[in-house]
Amino acid sequence: MDLFRKKSVDQLVAESTPLKRTMRTFDLTMLGIGAIIGTGIFVLTGKGALTAGPALSVSFLLAAVCCGFAGLCYAEFASMAPVSGSAYSYSYLAFGELIAFIIGWDLILEYALQAATVSAGWSGYFNKLLEGFGLHLPVELTAAYGTTPGVTTYFNLPGFVIVLLITWVLSIGINQTKRTNDIMVMIKLVIIVLFIVCTVWYVNPANWKPFSPYGIYTFQPNSTQPYGIVPAASIVFFSFIGFDAVSSSAEETVNPNKTLPKGILLSLAISTVFYVIMTLIMTGVVPYQQFANFIDAPVAGVILATGMNWLAFIVNLGALIGMTTVMLVQLYGQSRICYAMSRDGLFPKFFGEVHSKYRTPFKGTWFFGLLTAVAGGFININILFELVNIGTLSAFIIVSAGILWMRHTQPDAHRGFRAPLVPFTPICAIVFCLVLIAGLNWETWVRFAIWFGIGLVVYFAYSRKRSKLNGGEAAAETAAQTATV
Repeated sequence: MDLFRKKSVDQLVAESTPLKRTMRTFDLTMLGIGAIIGTGIFVLTGKGALTAGPALSVSFLLAAVCCGFAGLCYAEFASMAPVSGSAYSYSYLAFGELIAFIIGWDLILEYALQAATVSAGWSGYFNKLLEGFGLHLPVELTAAYGTTPGVTTYFNLPGFVIVLLITWVLSIGINQTKRTNDIMVMIKLVIIVLFIVCTVWYVNPANWKPFSPYGIYTFQPNSTQPYGIVPAASIVFFSFIGFDAVSSSAEETVNPNKTLPKGILLSLAISTVFYVIMTLIMTGVVPYQQFANFIDAPVAGVILATGMNWLAFIVNLGALIGMTTVMLVQLYGQSRICYAMSRDGLFPKFFGEVHSKYRTPFKGTWFFGLLTAVAGGFININILFELVNIGTLSAFIIVSAGILWMRHTQPDAHRGFRAPLVPFTPICAIVFCLVLIAGLNWETWVRFAIWFGIGLVVYFAYSRKRSKLNGGEAAAETAAQTATV
C-alpha cells in the first residue's frame, strides 16, 4: 500500500459533497476577522508587552507577515481545489495521504485546543461583566480545576455553556452561522474603533522609549523565557490562527475560486492594521512594565489608567463578542476538517454524515463541540496554547511547500488565483514559520511529538486500510452517497 497516494484536483472536486452555498466575499472576510481579532487584543497583548516592550507592534507585524506569505499560498490552493478540508485537502493533493492525515490530525488539535483555551478567557470576561451588575457565580464554577492560584475551582461553567451554544448554532446551518458571525464581528469592530478614538489622546510618546528594550531575541538573568521581538511574535502568532479556517468553507462558498482568496487576504490585512494600532496605543498609554499588574485583562487595565471607567463595560462586552467569534470559527473549521477526512475514509463515517434538513455535518459538529466544551470546563489548558502555535506553523510550512511542489509538477493546472513571486513567497513563508517555531520552548516540542505519535498510531491502525484510495470497504461509497441523518 502506497503511503503517499495522491488525489488529483479533478478527483477532489468530483468527490466534494456540495453543502449549502451561501458564503460570499463579505461573509468570508467577516469569518476571517472573527477568527483573528479576539484573544490577541484582549488577552495576549499583556504577556506580549512584557516580552517585547513597545516593540510588540513590530512582533504583531512580524507574525502578520508570516501569515501573509502563508495566506497567499492558501489562496492559490483554495482557487485550485475549492473543497472542504483546508490544509488537509491541499496536502492530499500535493504530497499524498500520510502527510495529509498528519496535517488533518494536527489541525484537529489546533482548532479544538484554541477553542477550549479561548473559552477559559471568555469565562473570565463574562464573570467581570456579571460583577458589574452585582451578580456573582459560585467561585467553584468559574474556572477549570486548579486554574486560579489560592482558590478552589472545579468547573468552568460559563466556558462550557458558551461552547455548547456555539455548537448548536453551527449544527443548524451555515446561514445561521454566517449571520451570527457577521453581526458579532461588526459590533466588535465598532467597539475597538471606539476604544482607539477614546484612548489615543492619552498616549505619552515617552512610554515608547526605549522602543525595543529587549532587542530581537535575548535571555534575561534568572529567566528561562526568551525576550524580544521574535519571542513575542511567537506568542502573539496565536492571535492570527484561524484565517486558514476560511478555506475550510470552500464547499459552502459562492464562486470559491475568486471569493476565497479575497476573503483570506482581506481578513488578514484588516486585522493586522487593528492589531498594530491597538498595541501602539496601549503601550503609549501605559508603560510596558505595568502590564504585569493586569496581564490577564490588558485592555481593561489601559482603560482604568485613563480614568474612563464607563468605557470598561463596553470593552468587556467587546471582548466577549470577540472571543465568541474566535470560538465559532475554530469549531466551524474543525467540523469541516473531520468531515473531509471522514469522506476520504480516514475517519469513521459518523463524522461525514450530513443532516438532511440543515445540510451540515451534524453529528461530527456535536461530537467535537462536546469534547471541546468538556476540555474547557475541566482541564487547565492555559499552558498548552503554544501547542496550537506549533501545530499551525507546521501546517503553514506544508501548504507553502505544496505550492512549490505543485508549481513544479503541475505548472499548467487551472489556478483562479496565483500567489505572486513564486518561489520567493512560499520560501519566505517557510522561513518565517521556522523562525517563529524557534521562539517556542522545548516542552511544546515534546507535547507536539506525543500528539504526532498518537496520530501515527491511529493512521496505521485504522485509517490506512479504510482509506478510499486503498480500495477497501470505504471505496464502494462515493461523496454523492453520503449518509443523511
